Amino acid sequence: MSAPNADTNPIYGPFFGVMGAASAIVLSALGAAYGTAKSGTGIAAMSVMRPELIMKSIIPVIMAGIIAIYGLVVAVLISGAIEAPDKYPVYKGFLHLGAGLAVGFSGLAAGFAIGIVGDAGVRGTAQQPRLFVGMILILIFAEVLGLYGLIVAIYMYSK
Repeated sequence: MSAPNADTNPIYGPFFGVMGAASAIVLSALGAAYGTAKSGTGIAAMSVMRPELIMKSIIPVIMAGIIAIYGLVVAVLISGAIEAPDKYPVYKGFLHLGAGLAVGFSGLAAGFAIGIVGDAGVRGTAQQPRLFVGMILILIFAEVLGLYGLIVAIYMYSK
């Protein structure tokens, strides 16, 4: 086996790993923030009519917060694997970038879905309480989108 050289381990290799870690947490936190804000406005509007349902309506906000945890997990994993440029091949940097983008963009999409469903769901539940179970089921499907990104990111990270 040959010794590492500048062709296989260029100095810019760790940049891609760092960008993967950054995009994992930033994009998933953006999705979580949007989901929290959008669901929170729905809760605020609903609580004027039915204040007794506030605690029951917090579920979309909790589910949006979990999205950011997915990005945090991947960002910490990638950050722990980044090494000096002479020991960090560029293909590993590309894998880490791909892992970060996978969890980040899926977290962003899941956060948008949770926010929109949470907003409409809590407002609808205030008018018709039987909508609650349907809202929870749709929120679970939206949350799973972020989980898919986490699974793909961990698989890519482990290569």
